[in-house]
Amino acid sequence: QELYPVVTGGVAETTELLTHRFDHILYTGNSTVGKIVMAAAAKHLTPVTLELGGKSPCYIDKDCDLAVACRWGKYMNCGQTCIAPDYVLCEPSIQAQVVENIKATLQEFYGHDVKSSPDYERIINKRHFQRVLALLEGQKIAHGGETDEASCFIAPTILTDVSPESKVMQEEIFGPILPIVPVKSVDEAIEFINSREKPLALYVFSNNKKLIQNMIAETSSGGVTANDVIMHSGIPDLPFGGVGHSGMGAYHGQHSFETFSHHRSCLIRDLKMEGTNKVRYPPGSQKKVDWAKFFLLQRFKWGRV
Repeated sequence: QELYPVVTGGVAETTELLTHRFDHILYTGNSTVGKIVMAAAAKHLTPVTLELGGKSPCYIDKDCDLAVACRWGKYMNCGQTCIAPDYVLCEPSIQAQVVENIKATLQEFYGHDVKSSPDYERIINKRHFQRVLALLEGQKIAHGGETDEASCFIAPTILTDVSPESKVMQEEIFGPILPIVPVKSVDEAIEFINSREKPLALYVFSNNKKLIQNMIAETSSGGVTANDVIMHSGIPDLPFGGVGHSGMGAYHGQHSFETFSHHRSCLIRDLKMEGTNKVRYPPGSQKKVDWAKFFLLQRFKWGRV
């Protein structure tokens, strides 16, 4: 408490905090509240760092090791992580294989009865349970789909042949539902990603280094992990943050110190050097102009004044 105050609470407490002046505000959450935080900060011209999540895509190349690509990440903490793979993009020819590999992994991790597994979490509360449950309406469930409102249980679920216009593709899922959207090629995948808001993370699985570099170059996201998921956020030397709809600014490691510090310019002159200052004082003369040209050219080493 002597170093920093901690305030616990909900909307009322946060709303009150936002009426006060701060040197910097970092907010983690959804984009709707992020806009509220940014608007409140603007009244005091307070800089903000916003980590806002979004729908992080995962492209699976048909030539990669599907067993590795379908191994881990989406269902960690019941899908409630801000950089969980939100949906999969893959060619129709491998969609069934992707489903089968995920199913095999789920059985290995959680056994035949996921609900009884001590390693499988629950949705945080009933409000979010109902929100996630509504995303299943009208969808083709290839695996999972079992629910229990009393315990906020939603089984690891896979959706296939998902339409880009469906409800599940309009908001961040933040739950154990994985839609698979078929695309004809990597170019179509890139086009699909770029047609939507910029995500917090982008994932790509491929043995083709050129394909990976092309996806990185042709898309925009807060961060990228190739041939794995989530792990870029755990490397302290890498900045972590969003871009566009997924946020602004970055932190972690050294980047946190830079984000929460003001780079202050300081110049301390020697009073005994006043003689050299005369060149900048009136009245002007051609000699002073020539000296000014000389110093400018020495500094920049290019162009003409």
